[in-house]
Amino acid sequence: MLAVRDLVKIYPGPVAALQGVTLEIPAGMFGLLGPNGAGKSTFMKVLAGLLEPTSGAVSLDGDDVLADPRRLWPRLGYLPQEFGFYPHLTGRAMLEHLLKLKGVDAPGGLANYASELLEKVNLTFAAKRKVKGWSGGMRQRLGIAQAIAGNPRLLIVDEPTAGLDPEERQRFYQLLGEMAQDRIVILSTHIVEDVAVLCPRFAVIRAGRLLADTSPRDARAAIDGKIYEGRATAAEAAQWKRSRVVTQAYLVEGQHRVRIYEQNGAAPPGFEPVVPTLEDAYLVLMRTGGTVASIGGAK
Repeated sequence: MLAVRDLVKIYPGPVAALQGVTLEIPAGMFGLLGPNGAGKSTFMKVLAGLLEPTSGAVSLDGDDVLADPRRLWPRLGYLPQEFGFYPHLTGRAMLEHLLKLKGVDAPGGLANYASELLEKVNLTFAAKRKVKGWSGGMRQRLGIAQAIAGNPRLLIVDEPTAGLDPEERQRFYQLLGEMAQDRIVILSTHIVEDVAVLCPRFAVIRAGRLLADTSPRDARAAIDGKIYEGRATAAEAAQWKRSRVVTQAYLVEGQHRVRIYEQNGAAPPGFEPVVPTLEDAYLVLMRTGGTVASIGGAK
């Protein structure tokens, strides 16, 4: 269990990046969802022991993480949002270099261990190719390989699917799902689909504040019967955005479709009730300034 209590981080300015975040994260996959600039990366860096918070407490299986982050690092795997590689190195050479930097203990030798990790993330075929020729998804999988080295108890991945094509994203989903079988995996993302596919539980953060700690099912259930969809002209769609809480506006076969949240459950003229999605629930929180109590599964 990873326990976070009243976590605050204030940068000079002052800028309040985190404002009293409290969470309990069990083993398995846990999502941290929020827009860019919400404070997710700051939160991840504090958990990883790379950034000292202004106040608060973090413990992993009862051990105080903030008192001495060096005690955490042997049990930590971390894939930051920006992860650099030496493009002239092969995949195998790059991974071996990262294992040396991490001080990973490999009784059978680093070369053998690197081969095992490359096989686990399905990169054996590219081990001898230079990293500069790899796709974005392949580089992300190499990042995961170094993150899981040493079998960490806690694995943190920050925006891992940003910029990946649909096929690479599906491969990454499969890999992350497997990694969560026997450890705590925290997935920080602004992509709702990542959470919908992978996370049985997730938190929503905005402007450094916790808006919700819930599950995809409970989040959808909380707005069931309150999402309506209808056709609209471009001008009507713009008017709806000014007067109602619009969760989505998109084109279908050249026609504008609008999805609207109605808290009282009354259908607007010309609109019909539809099954809510997790994206609807997330956008309701973002656009209503919701609180933890305003969405299903709140604690």
